[in-house]
Amino acid sequence: MCGIAGLVDRRVSIAQPAATLAEQAARMAATLTHRGPDAQGIWSDEPARIALGHRRLSIIDLSPEGQQPMQSHSGRYVIAYNGEVYNFQDLRRELEACGHGFRGHSDTEVIVQGFDEWGITATTNRLIGMFAIAVWDRAEQSLTLIRDRLGIKPLYWGYHAGRMIFASELKAFHALSDWQGETDPQAAGQMLAYSYVPAPATIYRDHYKLLPGHSLRLDRDGTISQHCYWSLSEVAQQGWDKAQQPCETATAIDTLEALLKDAVKRRMVADVPLGAFLSGGIDSTLVTALMQAQSDRPVRTFTIGFSEDRFNEANHAETVARILGTDHLSEYLSSADALALVPKLPELYDEPFGDSSQLPTHLVSLITRRHVTVALSGDGGDELFAGYNRYLWFSKIWRCFGWLPLSVRRLLGGAFGALPATGWDLLQSPLAANRRIPQLGDKVHKMAAAIAQPGPAALYERLLRQGDSPERLLRDIAIPSLPMTGAPDTGKAFIPQMQYGDMNAYLPDDILTKVDRASMGVGLEARVPLLDHRVVEFAWSLPMDYKLRGGQGKWILRQILYKYVPKEIMERPKAGFGIPLQSWLSGPLRDWAEALLAPELLARDEILNPTAVRAAWDGFINHNSESPYLIWNLLMYQAWKAHWHG
Repeated sequence: MCGIAGLVDRRVSIAQPAATLAEQAARMAATLTHRGPDAQGIWSDEPARIALGHRRLSIIDLSPEGQQPMQSHSGRYVIAYNGEVYNFQDLRRELEACGHGFRGHSDTEVIVQGFDEWGITATTNRLIGMFAIAVWDRAEQSLTLIRDRLGIKPLYWGYHAGRMIFASELKAFHALSDWQGETDPQAAGQMLAYSYVPAPATIYRDHYKLLPGHSLRLDRDGTISQHCYWSLSEVAQQGWDKAQQPCETATAIDTLEALLKDAVKRRMVADVPLGAFLSGGIDSTLVTALMQAQSDRPVRTFTIGFSEDRFNEANHAETVARILGTDHLSEYLSSADALALVPKLPELYDEPFGDSSQLPTHLVSLITRRHVTVALSGDGGDELFAGYNRYLWFSKIWRCFGWLPLSVRRLLGGAFGALPATGWDLLQSPLAANRRIPQLGDKVHKMAAAIAQPGPAALYERLLRQGDSPERLLRDIAIPSLPMTGAPDTGKAFIPQMQYGDMNAYLPDDILTKVDRASMGVGLEARVPLLDHRVVEFAWSLPMDYKLRGGQGKWILRQILYKYVPKEIMERPKAGFGIPLQSWLSGPLRDWAEALLAPELLARDEILNPTAVRAAWDGFINHNSESPYLIWNLLMYQAWKAHWHG
């Protein structure tokens, strides 16, 4: 796991900077030291106007033979690569059968030798893993950028007037003395609405995220072409069509278990200490169980706990760990521990990012990194196997209210939304803590807005948005909807389309971005076996009844998990990985927030509407009438802007 950066600079009408391309690439790579604390490598070809930079976190082949950038044995290809390829040993055997020799035993050498033997596209199609790759073809004088199928690893790029720049994180661009980033108002609006900037956009105009499953090629003449080598849209449609055929339950369970075992086993290969995040939920417990079942020693597992019972999962994780027999560590953190991290978030997330679970995710990564260098994670199960509460909410809401005329639904929505979110939370306060619905008030307000929507697609869009009408916080700027292009044709079955929407945007741009920055910020590699593309393709081929059944998501995952953990242990309400935003923002973080939302600061802002922002803050602090999640997004945007643009 590493960080990559580089540039191809063929500008002729712009004065060239004094620094050589190698020096510029080195400065870019140096900003990514947290991703690769073990070594830095630079390769350049000044006549060809290309430089590649690499920061190394040594995981496989700790020797100098694993250093990057790395040239193929023929000398044609030069690669800088971030990620892990889990079938590299299989590919190595194929290449050896073709006559290739190897100097070391890294997966990087296998990839670049594969380019020599099979070419770039054919090699990419053979890879099982997570990766962001930059490869220079010395014969054709072309640069190719490649991102893994699900978008587990990030890759940013920009092209202007003959210069291509690319990197694992946007902060690398700031290292270029002549680079200027102009904030995209619509991207800022999307961040306020959804907590992240959806791909292919970034917060900066004319700079992009390479889409998952895509490659990009810059040719000698400056032509840029993009290619989709793995299509989630095609996988979803083909899977849905197959799911309409009869399916033997026992066969489906056994097939999925075998796939998951293989995916987990492949991700247990490392030349450094390895462990797992264990929250005690379905996904992390299943991944840990499959690890322990294939390990000859107790697996190291890690959990963080909070003093607030509502947000504490440590006790349950400890119970699961005892059952599985792992070597478990729980570390309890105070609110002060988490609050101390808040000012560091803009540096960690160099594009404004508002998913508040970024805090506990980074804290558990910090604790885990003290003991291991690689940790397996359960991310992806909710999207693949319909685990999110919003899928159940959608079914219930549309079944209960969808048949009513729109005018009646809007009246009902207004009635539900009239009681402040805190009022709904107070209504359930007499219930036992384990019977309460987390963030009930915010969810009721979302439901109130959702039932007032004209149709299922608009309802889904509203369920994903934070707060009420985030457009009001902007200076007459429209917020683009989330991209749903390519959603499968499922007739009246809308939940698969919601799953597609989540996998297309929310998973790579929120969940996986959060995990990547939180873990790589401390030099920890996080591996996600549930997002092995073979698992993804099989999951889409399963009937919906194998995912949602009896009012519960992840039905088939549960059937596998119950082989390892008693059912009664896992039968508990789904809990998010959250923090007490309401109390923190109105308490210990209030001064920090007030400073970021100071009227004189807002008056100079060209994107935010100062009057509306101050009204939203007043509504939150004094009247409990504003979503804490929208306020958090607003503060994360302001903190990002203050950190990166003064």
